[in-house]
Amino acid sequence: MTARAGGQRRKPRGLTYVELLVTMTVLAILAAAVIPIAKTAVKRQKEIELRQALRQIRTAIDQYKQFCEGGLITKEGVDSECYPPKMDVLIDGVPQVGTIDKKLKFLRRIPKDPFTGEPEWGLRSYQDDADSRSWGRQNVYDVYTEFNGTALDGTKYGTW
Repeated sequence: MTARAGGQRRKPRGLTYVELLVTMTVLAILAAAVIPIAKTAVKRQKEIELRQALRQIRTAIDQYKQFCEGGLITKEGVDSECYPPKMDVLIDGVPQVGTIDKKLKFLRRIPKDPFTGEPEWGLRSYQDDADSRSWGRQNVYDVYTEFNGTALDGTKYGTW
């Protein structure tokens, strides 16, 4: 600090190098703590979206089965067990029994898998094993994600 005329000292302006270094270190530590939390939050949100998409498709499959067993739509195929023959049937609709032009639709569109970003899902037939990763093509009994990641709770997404 320099002395002015009359014995007054002038206050320094700005930050010293040490103050700047301490501030940058504190900011770096805070950023390092926030990044894993943000990654976990993004992953948790995708998991929520995955559960919602699976629930939406499975509900549509269950409704199709109920309508088929109730006689409101015709059963397609000998091995169908009243499950839809393919996913597109849930969107395109099926003719209602007793009407010519009225179709029952169960989904507006196939939801996207939040991890792959595509509306592609693994399919299982009623005749397939419960943990099968290949589709027997007789009907659509269940869906699962084809993403091979591990969830925050330690389970594989494909088992949901």
